[in-house]
Order: sequence, then C-alpha cells, then structure tokens
Amino acid sequence: MWLRYLLLLVLTAVAPAHAARTILVFGDSLSAGYGLATGSGWASLLGHRLKRDKLDYTVVNASISGETTLGGRNRIAAALAEHQPAVVVVQLGGNDGLRGNSIEETRRNLIAIVEASRNAGAKVLLVGMRIPPNYGQVYTRRFEALFAEVARQQNASLVPFMLQGFADKREWFQSDGIHPTAEAQPRILDNIYRRLRALLTTQRA
Repeated sequence: MWLRYLLLLVLTAVAPAHAARTILVFGDSLSAGYGLATGSGWASLLGHRLKRDKLDYTVVNASISGETTLGGRNRIAAALAEHQPAVVVVQLGGNDGLRGNSIEETRRNLIAIVEASRNAGAKVLLVGMRIPPNYGQVYTRRFEALFAEVARQQNASLVPFMLQGFADKREWFQSDGIHPTAEAQPRILDNIYRRLRALLTTQRA
C-alpha cells in the first residue's frame, strides 16, 4: 500500500513535465477557418506540421470570426488563464482596418494583448495584415506599419504579412474576395511557421 502511494506521487510529479505545451492561436476569421471545411484551415494544418517536425506542442484555436482587437483585448485574460500557452499567435487587426477604426486605438489594443500574453509567461508572434488602398494612402500606410511598430516596441516576433505571396491572386480567395480558399491555407501556414518555429525551438531548449 505504501509503495503504491509513493509510485502515485512520483507519477503525479513527473507527468506535467512531459505534457505538451500549448500554442494559442488568437485571431479572427482568417484563423477561425471561415468558409472552409473543418480541419482545412491553417491553424489545423499547424498541428500536422508540428507532428511532422516532432515538436511537442498542441494547438488551441481561440479565433473568432469578426473579432476586433478590442474584442481580443477583452477576452485575452480568460484565454490565457484557461490554456496557459507557451506561445500566443496574435492574428488580429484586419477587421479594425476594414472598419476604419482609429490606428491608435488598434495599437493600444494590440499592445495590451501582447503585454498580457508576455506577463502570463508566453512568447508572442504578431501576424501583420494589410488593407485595400481604397481606404486612402495615409491610413493604409499607417495601418500596415502598425504591426511592425508594436512588435518592435514589445520585443515580439513578427510575420510581416499573413497573405504574403498570393494577396494579388483572386483565384486564391473565396467569393467575398477577403477570405482565402482551402488551397491558400498551406501558403498561410508557411508564412507563419517560418517565424513560429524559431520560437518553438527556443522554448524547447
């Protein structure tokens, strides 16, 4: 009886050390898989890529279609407390831009999300976005620069543009012209994984 109790204590103490760490994907419809079959979005494909590369992480996709940086700011604390991630992929801001929201407000919200994640012990990968030129040159330019500015200020890793390499290819988007097709998802994953993998191998070390 005493030996069995001792073995239980040892197993309880050792188990957490071998538990896979969590990557929290915290985004909008571009990460939630809007218009796609279940399991075909880039966040789902990320899980397969991690297994291929023998990286011991699980993916939790907490993305919500239509989400803004303010919505993300309001729910980040609960997401961090629930999932306790090692890495947070912040993919928010696109809806702010499409609504013409204040650049400064979007900046403050992104900073708050990044700071909350880092204070919880997670590393952060910020994913950049661009908007169509019809919003005006000044706003469009400031919006694009926003992500690099936040990443630099907060010492976070950055994917400069989520849709790099195919944003001008109409056939890679759904009928709304905004959401990428299933065929585009591996390209999105490649854009994000280049920066993400460096964070994961640093975490593992």
